[in-house]
Amino acid sequence: MGADVFSQLPSTRVTVETCADGAFIVKSETELDTYDRCVGDWLERWAEERPGQVFIAERHGSTWDEVSYAEFRNRARAVAQGLIDLGLPNDDQRPLVILSGNSVDHALVQMAAMYIGLPVTPVSVAYSLMSRSHERLKTIIDKLNPCAIFADDAELFRTSFEACAGTEVFIASRNIAEDSQIHCLKEMLEKEVTEAVDNRFASIGPDTHAKYLLTSGSTGVPKVVVNTQRMMCANQQMIAQYWPFVESKAPRVLDWLPWSHIFGTNHNFNLVLRNGGSLYIDSGKPLPGLIGETIRNLRHVKPNLFFNVPKGYEVLLEHMRDDEELCRTFFSNLDMLFYAAAALPVPVWDELKQLCEATGNDVFFTTEWGATETAPAITNVHWRLDRPGNIGVPFPGVEMKFVPNGSKLEMRIKGPIVFSEYLRDPEKTAEAFDDEGFYCIGDAGQLQDPSDASAGIRFDGRVSEDFKLSTGTWVCVASIRANVHKFFGDLVTDVVVTGHDRDCLGLLVIPGPRMRKLAEDRDGSMTGSELMQEPHVREELNTAMTLMAQVAKGSAQKICRLLVLEMPAEIEKGEVTDKGNLNQRRMLETRQADVERLYVDKPDELALSII
Repeated sequence: MGADVFSQLPSTRVTVETCADGAFIVKSETELDTYDRCVGDWLERWAEERPGQVFIAERHGSTWDEVSYAEFRNRARAVAQGLIDLGLPNDDQRPLVILSGNSVDHALVQMAAMYIGLPVTPVSVAYSLMSRSHERLKTIIDKLNPCAIFADDAELFRTSFEACAGTEVFIASRNIAEDSQIHCLKEMLEKEVTEAVDNRFASIGPDTHAKYLLTSGSTGVPKVVVNTQRMMCANQQMIAQYWPFVESKAPRVLDWLPWSHIFGTNHNFNLVLRNGGSLYIDSGKPLPGLIGETIRNLRHVKPNLFFNVPKGYEVLLEHMRDDEELCRTFFSNLDMLFYAAAALPVPVWDELKQLCEATGNDVFFTTEWGATETAPAITNVHWRLDRPGNIGVPFPGVEMKFVPNGSKLEMRIKGPIVFSEYLRDPEKTAEAFDDEGFYCIGDAGQLQDPSDASAGIRFDGRVSEDFKLSTGTWVCVASIRANVHKFFGDLVTDVVVTGHDRDCLGLLVIPGPRMRKLAEDRDGSMTGSELMQEPHVREELNTAMTLMAQVAKGSAQKICRLLVLEMPAEIEKGEVTDKGNLNQRRMLETRQADVERLYVDKPDELALSII
């Protein structure tokens, strides 16, 4: 299987154009082919060509609810009629907001809205179900001013609906109170489709607003990125040109990645739909208590393409190591293993490769790099990699400008996948582009081989995260975090790197499972102070710090001080992004008192120092 994938991968040449002031532009020699008008055309095509094939499925108990292309198309058109009958506008930049997680109903509402030119905003359940006060949700709703809000379970999302009381139209699938004004999705599914649906669908063009997607919000307030039909359709055409196997063999995908994030919605969902594949919604996650559901689903689905974040592979490996049958099942039908959102640690890469080779399959390990503002994929790996770290080369039709910025090369982007505006925010929109119209993404990179741009690009962290010590020495936060992962392992869940305008580097640490195990903290309730009073914890942390310091090449790599945070990061304070990542910049602001504790002349007994 894998060998057939490798035989289809194209050989791509990349050119470099030198600019002024040390900048240069990298682009592919491959021309971008014609792309589709809108995502609804994909649904129409497969409903005609593969009417009985499963498009989307979700598990209910021990069985899967599988919906074919023809049935999904018919349901989506009926819901589209229902949305029209509700009198929802389609011309004043007011989206339909979806609060609930991935489901067939979520997909139906999303597709129905886009089918008639109504933009959609899926909002992370972290802002609704996982939030106590709903303050972040209220801020988002105020910013979006939606024309309607959907959630699958009216009772489960009751307090979320109440927090959005200013919205006029609410829709739900089930558990709707009899005296409620909430509209029922099941009733919309019974609508008789009129010419109004066809007319609205025919009026959609490449520049029609399709989705309003939220950024992570480094200051706690997300920006709203306008994603057009052009951006999404161009991006999927680019992917197909570098990965021809997605067209020659129907994708079969099991995926948990949330549709509130562009990786799950624009990349994975659209890839399946554009290429006539089957998407099985994974109700599991790479978390304790939920990974078991993913494993059960893997045994049933046996995907040929698998997408995940690095942490997901780490958790999956914990189960595959001691389960030979699971390992064989996972790799049995697999052609491609894809990781993104962060770098895959080398030990995880090596172990996955070893397990894969033991099954006799030759799987294509690959990745891409992108952003919410780029629909999302900008670069792509379409050759055999020896190690992780390479994010590939630009897609056809994409230009990447590398601009010196401090100690790094800042990457900037131009092409049909790049957004044109943040919703109702002309000031932020103007700030996002340079004088030549390149989008300033804020990430840094460097050519894998300066003499051959076709060898790919290495990701070099966020420009905004890096800082200088008081000596004037630049610190690369991405490399520090990579070394922390290597030397501390699961002693820590995550860290914040400190040291801006200081004499040395420090770490604010969020406890990991091994730290809690050393402290016999079985229920995870111990605070940072309590953990640091445990001799075994202090000893292990000190050992990791010392080993890391021994290989450090100067003050910009040596961690001298460490403090375990009292309380975990809080999403309400913007310390955690909607993708579940730690917001480094925000943490430095909200935990300033902890930073000061690190740098007093004599740190207290709850901090570690190896100066």
